[in-house]
Amino acid sequence: MRWHELTIYTREEAVETIAHFIHELGAGGVAIEESGMRNRPRDSKFGEWYELPPNDIPEGEAVIKSYFPEETDIDALVGQLRQSIDRLRDAGIEPGKVRIASAKVDEAEWADAWKTYFKPVHISGRLVVKPTWEPYEPAPGETVIELDPGMAFGTGTHATTALSMRELERIIAGGEEVIDVGTGSGILAVAAAKLGARAVLALDLDPVAVSSASENVRLNGLQHRIAVRQSDLLGIVRDRAQAKRCADKDDLNVNVPVDIVVANILAEIILRFVDDVHAVLKPGGRFVASGITGNKEAGVAAALESAGFTVEQVRRDQDWVAITGRKRG
Repeated sequence: MRWHELTIYTREEAVETIAHFIHELGAGGVAIEESGMRNRPRDSKFGEWYELPPNDIPEGEAVIKSYFPEETDIDALVGQLRQSIDRLRDAGIEPGKVRIASAKVDEAEWADAWKTYFKPVHISGRLVVKPTWEPYEPAPGETVIELDPGMAFGTGTHATTALSMRELERIIAGGEEVIDVGTGSGILAVAAAKLGARAVLALDLDPVAVSSASENVRLNGLQHRIAVRQSDLLGIVRDRAQAKRCADKDDLNVNVPVDIVVANILAEIILRFVDDVHAVLKPGGRFVASGITGNKEAGVAAALESAGFTVEQVRRDQDWVAITGRKRG
């Protein structure tokens, strides 16, 4: 099978949002490469290290490659993408001097090429993300997450995912019930279970992500503790509650209200469903919200406070922020 390969040259701060646009346009795969500069300041208080393949991408810039079926009207799609990117500055996100190039490639040329760059990653002193195809001997006390992300977002190497995992490590004491919204590869759901959560519900609207997350749950032997379901944000939970079928676990694997909700998605989406998160949490429950750029931090924090949360923790890495709100009452 042949595919259209779109290569987008942009700024790192715009990567997350542009990747979201691409997925909405129906991409069959997205790969992101950021600057390989090794002198970039990084949060390393847990002793973690970073595998950064050398490249010639200037500091602060990034390259996004995305793939669309050969029958796609690629010119029309590029036009739509440019319109979306042009509006980013109005939202306070600087995409830089964006360039978009198009080419046709065979599936074999890209399907596995990115695996060369994904090595075991130490997220903290305890958590290690290991691709399934890489050998790794864990040190005493390390918790290893086996991962094959396929075409879904989430390897642990992106700051937003790492921030979420470190926060889950802080707040999970054992026995909690957790909902992971926008699960992608399922990495946060698996991390929550390995950190001691009793039951996890992983949700994603994208069927590719649901398939990928389900496979990663199986690879880690956690099918009995994690359920993966297709849902638009918390829609499936809300619908079951309205139908009064959430008195017990049903097939969602968790009892609602739950102890923790984690969402590594865009700030704009967090703002859309913060009230729904509040509704599915126990009093004192926590909402870990990540995928927030620095210029959106104040707005998300204000929305959390307005919805009935107290901001308990803020973590930062580069220009990315993760905020944990605790439900009052």
